[in-house]
Amino acid sequence: MYIYLALIPVIGLLLFIYFNDKKEKEPFGLLIGLFFAGMGTVVTALIAENVGGLLLDLAMPYESVAKAVILATVIVGPAEEIGKYLVMRIITWKNKNFNYSYDAIVYAVFVSLGFAALENIAYVFTTGVLTALVRMVTAVPGHACYAVFMGYFYSKAKYASLTNKKGSTALFKFLAIIVPTIIHGIYDAILMGGSATGEVVLSGISFLFWIVFVTALFVVSCIFVVRSSRHDFCIVSLPGDVQTVYKTTMLGNWTCACGTVNTLNFCPKCGRARPVFNTWYCQRCGTLSAFYFCGNCGCPAPSAQPAAQPGYQAQPQYPVQQNGQIRLP
Repeated sequence: MYIYLALIPVIGLLLFIYFNDKKEKEPFGLLIGLFFAGMGTVVTALIAENVGGLLLDLAMPYESVAKAVILATVIVGPAEEIGKYLVMRIITWKNKNFNYSYDAIVYAVFVSLGFAALENIAYVFTTGVLTALVRMVTAVPGHACYAVFMGYFYSKAKYASLTNKKGSTALFKFLAIIVPTIIHGIYDAILMGGSATGEVVLSGISFLFWIVFVTALFVVSCIFVVRSSRHDFCIVSLPGDVQTVYKTTMLGNWTCACGTVNTLNFCPKCGRARPVFNTWYCQRCGTLSAFYFCGNCGCPAPSAQPAAQPGYQAQPQYPVQQNGQIRLP
């Protein structure tokens, strides 16, 4: 019974994130691997937290609000969130399935909820059913929320790297770590700091403030998930070494030779690629690109017709549109 109570919120949140991935679902093998890798970060977090706690005890031998806040924000938050990020980064950064912006949120949540699942099982078996019920609506969704912010900035880092923006890539990687770490630290600091006061009134005030913070965190995270799902866009390398980063919705529907109509870059039924009508060579870096801007440096495509632009090569590969839809031969 305890293990079911521990895993029910985890499974519910995983399904919510998974089914919001509407453009192209991620392989189950990859997601399961991320989930169990997230469980593994519990070990590294425990080691880091124990070492950090010992050092903090040496520096501050007496319990206080300041010590509790430092423990939450400087030790616990970073120990857990950095481990999650590193696991996700190692497994997914160069993975061929990382081709849509929303994918990053899926990856981060599966890693984070792997951590939350093992942590929750340990808490529930140690302290009982009441803890399971409380954590079902607090700590487990909290881990998912931290992951949403991590995935959001991780996606932006990937996008920036594909458009050759090194400064933005480094910035967004940093934000993918620091933002969830700060949020996690605040979440723990409010509770731990309130408990450390030893005053019933102050503890009550901190708890009310914590409820407001958690409610706002859940609402904002849900908004991020819904918006990221609706505005999900594809990052893909097209055939013939054409490099491009583009939003699929800009291109509209196309009908594959197998008869499937969709907005994706590859047919979900037979796997055939979306047709490319024109390609062009970037005047800045020489990369063969397609659609609206260079997939290497981000330089916009020439605005004039292909024939009127030096270095712009029109290479029609498929017939023209028929009845407003693209048809493959």
